[in-house]
Amino acid sequence: MENITKTGNMTELQTRIQLLTIIGEVEGHEALPERSKTTKYEQVLPRLAMIEDNEETKGMLILLNTVGGDVEAGLAIAEMIASLSKPTVSLVLGGGHSIGVPLAVSADYSFIVPSATMVIHPVRQSGTFIGVAQSYRNIEKTQDRITEFVSGHSEISQKRLEELMLDTHMLVKDVGTMLDGKEAVKEGLINEVGGIEMALKKLHELIEEKENS
Repeated sequence: MENITKTGNMTELQTRIQLLTIIGEVEGHEALPERSKTTKYEQVLPRLAMIEDNEETKGMLILLNTVGGDVEAGLAIAEMIASLSKPTVSLVLGGGHSIGVPLAVSADYSFIVPSATMVIHPVRQSGTFIGVAQSYRNIEKTQDRITEFVSGHSEISQKRLEELMLDTHMLVKDVGTMLDGKEAVKEGLINEVGGIEMALKKLHELIEEKENS
């Protein structure tokens, strides 16, 4: 490929397509250990704004292999991707777990390889937890934001998503559901099973459709 440049988690393919890689753990306001694989939202958000403002950029491909991470940071990135006017395609490789789910569905069209998995589970509380109704309601509101976003950007209903989140049979010592590639498509979470060739082909189709509209 020509003119490949990299800044943080952003890479430019040729001159028309930007590549965003979301790998490891999505880092929020607190820095993770140096040896951890992370996607830093404070680097990604400005680049997404630059992509939107760059007339030469025609589309973006998003590659995901993430265990999840900070909910607020992940939702911020997902909302930015969803609000781009440029065509976007996502491809889940390895894993699109936890907050990786809204990131995967934030694109205009989504793919997942057959061997990849997606874990759907309720919002978990880390650190000090104050056992009052207000604390529970705050967690519930955060979870509602996630389920509303995911159902609004995919074919899965919010009710079905909540059922998968609260399943008690699949994950040992936890609640939630793990879906492989075909299951994620069957549930309506992801559009299609496929790899990099299909993802790039679809992105070029979306770019051509936009240019001809």
